[in-house]
Amino acid sequence: MKYPRKTVSKERAINRRDFLRYSAVGSSLSFSEARVREPHLWTGTNRLQSSRPTFELEEATIAQLQERLTSGELTARSITELYLARINELDKNPSGLHSILEINPDVLEIADSLDRERQQKGSRGPLHGIPVLLKDNIDTADRMKTSAGSLALLDSTPPRDSFVAHQLRKAGAVLLGKTNLSEWANFRSTRSSSGWSARGGQCRNPYVIDRNPCGSSSGSGVSVSANLSAVAIGTETDGSIVCPSSANGIVGIKPTVGLISRAGIIPISHSQDTAGPMARTVTDAVTVLDALVGIDSRDSTTNKSRGRSHLNYKNCLDVYGFNDARIGVARNFLGFSHGVNRLMEAAITQMQRLGATIIDPINLSNMAQMAEAEREVLLYEFKTDLNIYLKQRSLVQSVTSLQKLIEFNETNRDLEMPYFEQEIFVESATKGPLSNKDYQSALSLCTRLSRAEGIDRAVTTHKLDAIVAPTGGPAWTTDLINGERFYTESSSRPAAVAGYPNITLPMGNIFGLPVGISFFGQAWSEPTLIKLAFAFEQATRFRQTPNLLATANLDSANEVVSE
Repeated sequence: MKYPRKTVSKERAINRRDFLRYSAVGSSLSFSEARVREPHLWTGTNRLQSSRPTFELEEATIAQLQERLTSGELTARSITELYLARINELDKNPSGLHSILEINPDVLEIADSLDRERQQKGSRGPLHGIPVLLKDNIDTADRMKTSAGSLALLDSTPPRDSFVAHQLRKAGAVLLGKTNLSEWANFRSTRSSSGWSARGGQCRNPYVIDRNPCGSSSGSGVSVSANLSAVAIGTETDGSIVCPSSANGIVGIKPTVGLISRAGIIPISHSQDTAGPMARTVTDAVTVLDALVGIDSRDSTTNKSRGRSHLNYKNCLDVYGFNDARIGVARNFLGFSHGVNRLMEAAITQMQRLGATIIDPINLSNMAQMAEAEREVLLYEFKTDLNIYLKQRSLVQSVTSLQKLIEFNETNRDLEMPYFEQEIFVESATKGPLSNKDYQSALSLCTRLSRAEGIDRAVTTHKLDAIVAPTGGPAWTTDLINGERFYTESSSRPAAVAGYPNITLPMGNIFGLPVGISFFGQAWSEPTLIKLAFAFEQATRFRQTPNLLATANLDSANEVVSE
């Protein structure tokens, strides 16, 4: 259904001069079966030489940065300035990565203040003075915009910090800027391009520039992978943390819905939305997770985490994590790629060597039925949740509802819809209230298929600690003309629809393009998943710094060998 062009006052249209004023800053397989070794910690140091000049903070972990801050070798300001220079080099120019929409105009003052506090009172903790990037759907009540990548919200201001931003500030993090994303978290068109927004243009994969970064947390994944920041925050409804983490060769944690408050995050679905950390190592991702967890009166779902969350998830890091673990292989997510199959088989062998019992296969069925029901739920919840959110934004004169947003996009079609439309917006706008029987039936079906007849049944029947599957395949070529080209059913769906946790990390590369492995399980099973992901990372160490190739090198094996 195509939305008919509306006649709207020209005073509400954004011209190109306004747009510029608001614009941002701008098979050959690489898995070699790792030999089992005595456990020792991998700090994230790059094991392959990049063709680019070495960056002083390349692959630097939070712990390494804190060590240099403590010694006085670096300050929060000097770290921030180094990342700003890196952003200017790799992201800001027209041929750059386009992963960052804007830099916090107060960032150096914030860094200076945290340096003074360190000198006078000591450190607040592991994030004190550490630069963090936030996806541009996470509210910050400062001089940065929160726009979901759209031009529609550039003249409005969030009334207060999101819970996520508040927790990061409390931990002493330096809020460096906002990252590009698939506009409106990729819930606008049926044929969008991941990583494209009207505000930031097309974000690019740092391994191979003509490849897609996946979405919707595209900029968060790219910026962390390209060493533009220490860590970043993404959000996920279904796949939006784990897919860009996989495509960009980093770690992403999609927690149980309710572990992290969604207050102040531009919504799609209160049933499935959550924020989560994206980092280059499991340890760094867990360090950020520790700072984000908490009960919040503005998000009643966080009450479910009471007594189920942990104060320190870093205590779950265990190099012996696979000892006596029972791992189920969701084989229905394999078969779409010979290369991915080989990576997964090698990963299974590695887990067995590390002490795991493999149950292969397990059956996660009804994926098509689940997808159809999920779509109905999201269409209903998006309209309801977004309308509530937009009414809370200050100084919003024209965009106060989904319907007004649709009209805005039509009025500014040349800027907002040069490549693809807003079919999902239009369909969502036709939906009724959440009391509607169709919505209630779809929500009930989603819950039953993803939980009782899905993850819960598989875990209980086979006495599993976790389920594994490939997160996805290697990144596809970006195509603004034809849109996305997915070759497989996403393994993110069961955990996303259930609201259960999912952790992805690198399991190898295909022609230099990263591929991730996902560990997911029942609600509140983050401690077990963290233990397993950490053990896999320490045994394999597949993270490598991207080389920013113009196109894939099909003549180079580029094989990673675990030592």
